[in-house]
Amino acid sequence: MSAYLQCIEESCQKKISANAKTYVCPDCSGLLDVMYDFQIADPDKVKQAFQQRRLSNDPLDLSGVWRYRELLPFCADPAKVVTMQEGNTPIYEAPYCAEYTGLKRLHLKHQGLNPTGSFKDNGMTAGVTQARLMSSKIVACASTGNTSASMAAYAARAGMKAVIFIPDQQIAFGKLSQSLDYGALTLQLEGDFDEAMKMVKEITEESEVYLLNSINPFRLEGQKTIIIEMLAQRGWRIPDRVVVPGGNLGNSSSFGKAIKELHDLSFIDKMPMVTIIQAQRANPLYKTLIDRSARLIRVEAHTLATAIKIGNPVSWKKAMRAMEWTRGWCDVVSEQEIADAKAIIGRDGVGCEPASATTVAGIKKLIQTREIDKDEDVVAVLTGNLLKDPDYTVNYHQNNLYEKAAYKNELIERKDKIQSTYANAPVKVKARKEEILKVLGL
Repeated sequence: MSAYLQCIEESCQKKISANAKTYVCPDCSGLLDVMYDFQIADPDKVKQAFQQRRLSNDPLDLSGVWRYRELLPFCADPAKVVTMQEGNTPIYEAPYCAEYTGLKRLHLKHQGLNPTGSFKDNGMTAGVTQARLMSSKIVACASTGNTSASMAAYAARAGMKAVIFIPDQQIAFGKLSQSLDYGALTLQLEGDFDEAMKMVKEITEESEVYLLNSINPFRLEGQKTIIIEMLAQRGWRIPDRVVVPGGNLGNSSSFGKAIKELHDLSFIDKMPMVTIIQAQRANPLYKTLIDRSARLIRVEAHTLATAIKIGNPVSWKKAMRAMEWTRGWCDVVSEQEIADAKAIIGRDGVGCEPASATTVAGIKKLIQTREIDKDEDVVAVLTGNLLKDPDYTVNYHQNNLYEKAAYKNELIERKDKIQSTYANAPVKVKARKEEILKVLGL
């Protein structure tokens, strides 16, 4: 079963080798899909194999990604797979959230219970595996936190050097601490995430460094399994709607691709609607939809939900496609709505980072506007762990959370210093390609 890359632009659809080090189409700069010549004659038999593998101790079967390898068959050599038993995340019934939103019932698929605490692990196992297949030694990403934590961990497991570009002073310490502990070279750049993304794309295009942001189509192959696993956990009972936060839009893009492939291969007979929720002041996809623009309407993003603080998402066309395929939609919620929804999720004993709470906030809003019917079977995807951004939670519950605020941590007393024998401090560098290459030694 062969894998290849294909441009998503209808006017192009160029096919490229799966082993090409490229992230966009060389002819038209369109986004790429990983495509397969699937040979699945009996979907029910494959479903049974998925279920049987849950009893296996094989490393591939223990992974909530590679357990479903027939649906992402780009790696022919199991020894090349880099896995940390990612996926395997639970679906919780959430009665408090259901009552809060106005739904009769609501379920939460909690991706924050992955090895590094976010859904990024589903994608990173696939992305780093492809990097290993291509004999890459250095991998890089721009990140608001979760991508960097995940890439750093998987690169460490694979014996690769990880280089992370983060916007200075715009990343939660819970996430930054992970990247530092996992040994990544962390570059703090002036500017926002979009500036960091611009620089990492330039560096990876002009060097042997392998890019692992969601513009890399292999990342999205791993994230497809969030949908596959969710359906398998539900006994292949298809929900009416899947609600997901909208940041760089890789997750919603992968959900659309998974649903379309499962439908085309006769694993499912209807497609759940993909509904994307963005923060009110980090809403480029929503603005593009409302204005019916053929081009993305970029914004200067502002939100305390740092995981989705992105004004120029690279996967926006794939997200639009996901909504078209599934009759989905996009909406926005305020900072107040996000904060309150996050507290309600906590009342169900679950907990999540702020960006995840856009889902419950969005469902409540869409119930009120009658976009969602109270009888619908809805699954909300929580993308990150509560401990990713604990300051937000503490400030909310102490009535001390502001949309705009500067907090100061002070060292009051010093005594008996512990030496940072294996310190891995972040490096501040200007957002200039020449200076970055110098730090990297390239």
